[in-house]
Amino acid sequence: MTTATISVMVVDDHPMWRDGVARDLTERGFDVRATAGDAGAAVRIAKTVTPDVVLMDLQLGEVSGVDATRMIVRDLPDTRVLVLSASGAHSDVLEAVKAGASGYIVKSASAEELVDAVNRTAHGDAVFTAGLAGLVLGEYRRMAAAPAEAEAAPKLTDRETEVLRLVAKGMTARQIADRLVLSHRTVENHVQSTLRKLQLHNRVELARYAIEHGLDAE
Repeated sequence: MTTATISVMVVDDHPMWRDGVARDLTERGFDVRATAGDAGAAVRIAKTVTPDVVLMDLQLGEVSGVDATRMIVRDLPDTRVLVLSASGAHSDVLEAVKAGASGYIVKSASAEELVDAVNRTAHGDAVFTAGLAGLVLGEYRRMAAAPAEAEAAPKLTDRETEVLRLVAKGMTARQIADRLVLSHRTVENHVQSTLRKLQLHNRVELARYAIEHGLDAE
Protein backbone atom coordinates (compact mmCIF):
# COMPACT_ATOMS: atom_id res chain seq x y z
CA MET A 1 0.00 0.00 0.00
CA THR A 2 1.56 3.31 -1.10
CA THR A 3 0.61 6.81 -0.02
CA ALA A 4 -1.32 7.31 -3.26
CA THR A 5 -3.52 4.30 -2.51
CA ILE A 6 -4.25 5.18 1.13
CA SER A 7 -7.76 6.61 1.43
CA VAL A 8 -8.49 9.00 4.28
CA MET A 9 -11.48 10.77 5.82
CA VAL A 10 -10.96 13.84 8.03
CA VAL A 11 -13.38 14.50 10.91
CA ASP A 12 -13.22 17.81 12.80
CA ASP A 13 -15.82 20.39 13.84
CA HIS A 14 -13.63 23.36 12.88
CA PRO A 15 -14.03 23.93 9.09
CA MET A 16 -10.74 25.76 8.59
CA TRP A 17 -8.72 23.13 10.42
CA ARG A 18 -10.62 20.27 8.76
CA ASP A 19 -10.18 21.67 5.26
CA GLY A 20 -6.55 22.55 5.93
CA VAL A 21 -5.67 19.01 7.04
CA ALA A 22 -7.58 17.53 4.09
CA ARG A 23 -5.73 19.83 1.68
CA ASP A 24 -2.33 19.03 3.21
CA LEU A 25 -2.94 15.29 2.98
CA THR A 26 -4.14 15.59 -0.61
CA GLU A 27 -1.00 17.53 -1.52
CA ARG A 28 1.07 14.76 0.10
CA GLY A 29 -0.55 12.18 -2.21
CA PHE A 30 -3.29 10.68 -0.04
CA ASP A 31 -6.75 9.95 -1.42
CA VAL A 32 -8.91 12.17 0.82
CA ARG A 33 -12.36 10.77 0.11
CA ALA A 34 -14.47 12.90 2.46
CA THR A 35 -14.62 15.20 5.44
CA ALA A 36 -17.19 15.51 8.23
CA GLY A 37 -17.93 18.03 10.96
CA ASP A 38 -19.83 15.95 13.49
CA ALA A 39 -20.01 12.38 14.76
CA GLY A 40 -23.26 11.47 13.04
CA ALA A 41 -22.02 12.59 9.65
CA ALA A 42 -18.68 10.88 10.27
CA VAL A 43 -20.28 7.49 10.86
CA ARG A 44 -22.73 7.86 7.98
CA ILE A 45 -20.15 9.06 5.45
CA ALA A 46 -17.53 6.53 6.54
CA LYS A 47 -19.93 3.72 5.69
CA THR A 48 -20.29 5.19 2.20
CA VAL A 49 -16.66 5.94 1.33
CA THR A 50 -15.02 3.17 3.44
CA PRO A 51 -11.65 4.88 3.95
CA ASP A 52 -8.52 3.07 5.08
CA VAL A 53 -7.99 5.65 7.83
CA VAL A 54 -10.37 8.04 9.60
CA LEU A 55 -8.54 10.99 11.14
CA MET A 56 -10.80 11.71 14.11
CA ASP A 57 -11.11 14.72 16.41
CA LEU A 58 -12.67 14.06 19.83
CA GLN A 59 -14.61 17.28 20.44
CA LEU A 60 -17.51 17.03 18.00
CA GLY A 61 -20.49 18.36 19.92
CA GLU A 62 -23.23 16.28 21.51
CA VAL A 63 -21.82 12.97 20.26
CA SER A 64 -18.08 12.70 20.87
CA GLY A 65 -15.33 11.42 18.63
CA VAL A 66 -14.96 8.49 21.04
CA ASP A 67 -18.52 7.39 20.29
CA ALA A 68 -17.99 7.89 16.57
CA THR A 69 -14.79 5.84 16.77
CA ARG A 70 -16.61 3.01 18.51
CA MET A 71 -19.33 2.91 15.85
CA ILE A 72 -16.94 3.11 12.89
CA VAL A 73 -14.69 0.35 14.23
CA ARG A 74 -17.73 -1.80 14.92
CA ASP A 75 -19.30 -1.32 11.49
CA LEU A 76 -16.15 -1.09 9.35
CA PRO A 77 -13.58 -3.61 10.60
CA ASP A 78 -11.16 -2.80 7.76
CA THR A 79 -11.13 0.93 8.56
CA ARG A 80 -8.68 2.20 11.18
CA VAL A 81 -9.24 5.29 13.30
CA LEU A 82 -6.36 7.63 14.15
CA VAL A 83 -7.31 10.29 16.69
CA LEU A 84 -5.95 13.79 16.01
CA SER A 85 -6.85 15.90 19.02
CA ALA A 86 -5.80 19.09 20.78
CA SER A 87 -6.10 17.19 24.06
CA GLY A 88 -3.30 15.10 25.46
CA ALA A 89 -5.26 14.29 28.61
CA HIS A 90 -4.69 10.74 29.78
CA SER A 91 -8.41 10.09 30.17
CA ASP A 92 -9.09 11.14 26.56
CA VAL A 93 -6.30 8.92 25.23
CA LEU A 94 -7.46 5.86 27.15
CA GLU A 95 -11.12 6.34 26.23
CA ALA A 96 -10.22 6.62 22.54
CA VAL A 97 -8.10 3.47 22.60
CA LYS A 98 -10.76 1.54 24.50
CA ALA A 99 -13.24 2.61 21.81
CA GLY A 100 -11.01 1.01 19.18
CA ALA A 101 -8.71 3.79 17.95
CA SER A 102 -5.49 2.47 16.43
CA GLY A 103 -3.50 5.50 17.55
CA TYR A 104 -3.56 8.98 19.03
CA ILE A 105 -1.56 12.05 18.07
CA VAL A 106 -1.93 15.64 19.22
CA LYS A 107 -2.60 18.57 16.92
CA SER A 108 0.74 20.15 17.76
CA ALA A 109 2.39 17.38 15.70
CA SER A 110 4.28 18.51 12.61
CA ALA A 111 3.03 17.86 9.09
CA GLU A 112 5.73 15.21 8.69
CA GLU A 113 4.63 13.46 11.88
CA LEU A 114 1.00 13.48 10.72
CA VAL A 115 1.88 12.01 7.31
CA ASP A 116 3.99 9.32 8.95
CA ALA A 117 1.21 8.54 11.45
CA VAL A 118 -1.43 8.15 8.73
CA ASN A 119 0.89 5.95 6.69
CA ARG A 120 1.74 3.71 9.64
CA THR A 121 -1.88 3.48 10.77
CA ALA A 122 -2.95 2.39 7.29
CA HIS A 123 -0.31 -0.36 7.44
CA GLY A 124 -1.60 -1.62 10.78
CA ASP A 125 0.78 -0.03 13.27
CA ALA A 126 -0.33 1.47 16.59
CA VAL A 127 0.82 5.10 16.46
CA PHE A 128 1.02 7.46 19.44
CA THR A 129 2.49 10.87 20.16
CA ALA A 130 5.67 10.45 22.21
CA GLY A 131 4.85 9.54 25.81
CA LEU A 132 1.33 8.32 25.17
CA ALA A 133 2.19 4.74 24.17
CA GLY A 134 3.67 4.13 27.64
CA LEU A 135 0.48 5.48 29.18
CA VAL A 136 -1.69 3.07 27.21
CA LEU A 137 0.46 0.04 27.95
CA GLY A 138 0.63 1.04 31.61
CA GLU A 139 -3.15 1.11 31.80
CA TYR A 140 -3.39 -2.30 30.15
CA ARG A 141 -0.94 -3.66 32.71
CA ARG A 142 -3.11 -2.28 35.50
CA MET A 143 -6.21 -3.84 33.99
CA ALA A 144 -4.39 -7.13 33.52
CA ALA A 145 -3.50 -7.19 37.21
CA ALA A 146 -7.18 -6.97 38.19
CA PRO A 147 -9.07 -10.23 38.78
CA ALA A 148 -10.71 -11.54 35.62
CA GLU A 149 -12.80 -14.54 34.80
CA ALA A 150 -10.79 -17.35 33.28
CA GLU A 151 -11.68 -18.20 29.74
CA ALA A 152 -10.42 -20.68 27.20
CA ALA A 153 -7.75 -19.05 25.05
CA PRO A 154 -7.89 -19.64 21.28
CA LYS A 155 -5.17 -21.96 20.01
CA LEU A 156 -2.30 -20.07 18.39
CA THR A 157 0.59 -21.66 16.55
CA ASP A 158 4.09 -21.33 18.00
CA ARG A 159 4.97 -18.81 15.29
CA GLU A 160 1.81 -16.75 15.90
CA THR A 161 2.63 -16.68 19.60
CA GLU A 162 6.19 -15.59 18.84
CA VAL A 163 4.96 -12.77 16.59
CA LEU A 164 2.36 -11.75 19.18
CA ARG A 165 5.06 -11.49 21.85
CA LEU A 166 7.09 -9.13 19.67
CA VAL A 167 4.03 -7.02 18.83
CA ALA A 168 3.51 -6.58 22.59
CA LYS A 169 7.07 -5.29 22.86
CA GLY A 170 6.17 -2.49 20.43
CA MET A 171 8.00 -3.83 17.38
CA THR A 172 6.75 -3.03 13.88
CA ALA A 173 6.05 -5.73 11.31
CA ARG A 174 9.33 -4.98 9.53
CA GLN A 175 11.31 -5.19 12.76
CA ILE A 176 9.65 -8.51 13.57
CA ALA A 177 10.44 -9.78 10.08
CA ASP A 178 14.11 -8.89 10.56
CA ARG A 179 14.21 -10.47 14.02
CA LEU A 180 12.62 -13.75 12.91
CA VAL A 181 14.19 -13.79 9.43
CA LEU A 182 10.80 -13.82 7.74
CA SER A 183 9.31 -11.76 4.94
CA HIS A 184 7.24 -8.71 5.85
CA ARG A 185 4.21 -10.32 4.16
CA THR A 186 4.59 -13.50 6.23
CA VAL A 187 4.62 -11.50 9.44
CA GLU A 188 1.52 -9.58 8.34
CA ASN A 189 -0.23 -12.87 7.57
CA HIS A 190 0.56 -14.15 11.08
CA VAL A 191 -0.72 -10.90 12.62
CA GLN A 192 -3.96 -11.00 10.64
CA SER A 193 -4.47 -14.68 11.47
CA THR A 194 -3.95 -13.97 15.17
CA LEU A 195 -6.38 -11.03 15.04
CA ARG A 196 -9.04 -13.29 13.52
CA LYS A 197 -8.50 -16.08 16.02
CA LEU A 198 -8.64 -13.72 18.98
CA GLN A 199 -11.49 -11.69 17.47
CA LEU A 200 -9.54 -8.45 17.88
CA HIS A 201 -9.50 -5.38 15.66
CA ASN A 202 -6.01 -3.90 15.70
CA ARG A 203 -2.47 -4.09 17.09
CA VAL A 204 -3.36 -2.07 20.17
CA GLU A 205 -5.88 -4.71 21.22
CA LEU A 206 -3.37 -7.39 20.24
CA ALA A 207 -0.74 -5.84 22.54
CA ARG A 208 -3.28 -5.66 25.33
CA TYR A 209 -4.11 -9.35 24.92
CA ALA A 210 -0.40 -10.27 25.03
CA ILE A 211 0.19 -8.19 28.15
CA GLU A 212 -2.85 -9.67 29.90
CA HIS A 213 -1.48 -13.13 29.21
CA GLY A 214 2.08 -12.27 30.23
CA LEU A 215 3.57 -12.69 26.77
CA ASP A 216 5.37 -9.34 26.80
CA ALA A 217 7.56 -10.44 29.69
CA GLU A 218 8.87 -13.58 28.03
